[in-house]
Amino acid sequence: MELKETTRDHPGVHNLAFQNNNEGVDVINLKGLGDNSQRIKNSQNKKTLHTNQEDEYINIESDLHENKRESVDDEQPHLKGHLEKKYDEACEFCKKHKTRIHYAIYGILITAYLAVVIAACSLNFQRALPLFIITLLAIFFICWDFLIAKYEDRIAAFFSPGERYLEKQWFWLKWVLCAALIIIIICWLIFDTAKQGSHQLISFGGLVMYVLLMLIFSKYPTRVAWRPVFSGIGMQFILGLLILRTKVGFDVFNWLGIQIQTFLEYSDTGAKFVFGEKYTDHFFAFKVLPIVVFFSTVMSMLYHIGFMQWLVGKVGWIMQIFMGTTPVESLVAAGNIFVGQTESPLLVRPYLPYITKSELHAVMTAGFSTIAGSVLGAYISFGVSASHLLTASVMSAPASLATSKLFWPETEKSTVTLRGGLQMAKGESKNLLEAASQGASTSILLVANITVNLISFLALLAFLDSALSWVGNLFDYPQLNFENICAYVFMPFSFVMGVDWEDSFIVGGLLGYKIFFNEFVAYERLSKLIHNREKGGSMYINGVKQYMTVRSEVIATYALCGFANFGSLGLVIGGLTSIAPSKKKEIAGGAFRAMIAGTVACFMTACVAGMLTVPGLEVPCHILLGNVFNSTDFPANSTELAECCQQLFT
Repeated sequence: MELKETTRDHPGVHNLAFQNNNEGVDVINLKGLGDNSQRIKNSQNKKTLHTNQEDEYINIESDLHENKRESVDDEQPHLKGHLEKKYDEACEFCKKHKTRIHYAIYGILITAYLAVVIAACSLNFQRALPLFIITLLAIFFICWDFLIAKYEDRIAAFFSPGERYLEKQWFWLKWVLCAALIIIIICWLIFDTAKQGSHQLISFGGLVMYVLLMLIFSKYPTRVAWRPVFSGIGMQFILGLLILRTKVGFDVFNWLGIQIQTFLEYSDTGAKFVFGEKYTDHFFAFKVLPIVVFFSTVMSMLYHIGFMQWLVGKVGWIMQIFMGTTPVESLVAAGNIFVGQTESPLLVRPYLPYITKSELHAVMTAGFSTIAGSVLGAYISFGVSASHLLTASVMSAPASLATSKLFWPETEKSTVTLRGGLQMAKGESKNLLEAASQGASTSILLVANITVNLISFLALLAFLDSALSWVGNLFDYPQLNFENICAYVFMPFSFVMGVDWEDSFIVGGLLGYKIFFNEFVAYERLSKLIHNREKGGSMYINGVKQYMTVRSEVIATYALCGFANFGSLGLVIGGLTSIAPSKKKEIAGGAFRAMIAGTVACFMTACVAGMLTVPGLEVPCHILLGNVFNSTDFPANSTELAECCQQLFT
């Protein structure tokens, strides 16, 4: 039955109607008259409440109308003054000619900069030579980027006939090139061995041995693509030849090392202000760690302005062209020259879920075989050669791709093969000051990680040495410790790199520290050996060698220059898993192989350095001459003395 709305004597009060087709029963009749009286009382209460709510609603509405009327009155257009009109016209003009104004400002700034460069060169060209070279490089790359951006298709079309011809003739041309390369290497080894000695042959043999070992234990030995392997080793050799054997290359990297060392010393100002004048009394905590903070800040600023992305892109493009690797692999390997193993994959974060297993292995290997720029400054502050550390960082990048493609060859088709290049991730900071602040804040975790790892590892090492000494004492060999065990295990590996046989025991111990603990501990031990040699004291004390030859120090510097250790293994798995969760299983399965490949990449870089390092003076000249003048006997080795006098005279 249908109940309709009924009007009562009280205005504004209504009885709602319901429709009940299923039951068809009159609800009011069932309830009776008693319910009707109760319903009248409830309706009276509702009337009062509803009336109050209506009054409140009317008051609110009236207030809103009044406020709206006032705001409309405020928004009434008023007459603009003469100054305000001119300001609006100027804003419109700037918006309309925004691009031209930018070009005009850039033109004025570039003209002023060139005027400064010309003035500096005219006053003293030798003093302004670094500024002149940097300016020429900047002009070259700006013009290069402009031409590539505007005429890339025309340039590609111009070189396409030559590319097609090489593809047709590549079958026999590659064998000719390989034969020519082998002949050149053999001739170079013969002449260089006759001039420098047989040490270079040992390093070359070590390089061949490491390649063969990687091939034997490769994931797919029959599927190895040899172009990335040989071109990576070739790039390594060419870089080493330019830096270590040519005067220009050596001077450039030596100058860069000095400038970086000078630049890092500015962190002393902040450390002195915070920790006081005697901050160097706690050398590591108050001298080394502030360098990490300072370098992290500078790198964050360079990322904000886009310089690091540009530099990484150029280096990655070169490796991609010469080695034939994919864009993701090349960019990550190039990025690892400057940043850490967990930061460089962030450059290509959007593409990580789509890369193959071999590409993922290459990404991890690149992280293990290089070091970050932030800790590079810390190692330099230990007293390790800045130029050799820089050279090792650059040379290990192509070596990491070579060992990776040898140890885990590509068996899948890569899906990320962009012609126009990858879109690298940019920083989240809004301005340069925020970027600096973020860089400093980010370094807190890095500094804390370095500190707690060193405290725990050194404490663990002391306990391990004590326990091993106790065990050795049971067999009348109390000098048994962790370093001795590692020295015996890694002694053959260090010897085939070209380290002198007398020093291979010490370098083997350093390699053990690096692999089982971290490179901080190893470089700290190496710095002590370097300082002992520079002091010019006795080489043996109680039968224990106190320092190594310069050649052994150089090879050890290259062999230790990488993050390949068991501590970094967990760091890489956790960092990459958080970036690409879909690749969790592949990351965990390939991380250990990547660590081995990264270790071998560092060893191969050390072999190349051993082939190209020229023996120098073992003791600084002023110490050698001081020892000669203070002794009554003439030194047995007069060649070093003559070379030292000639060097000082020059």
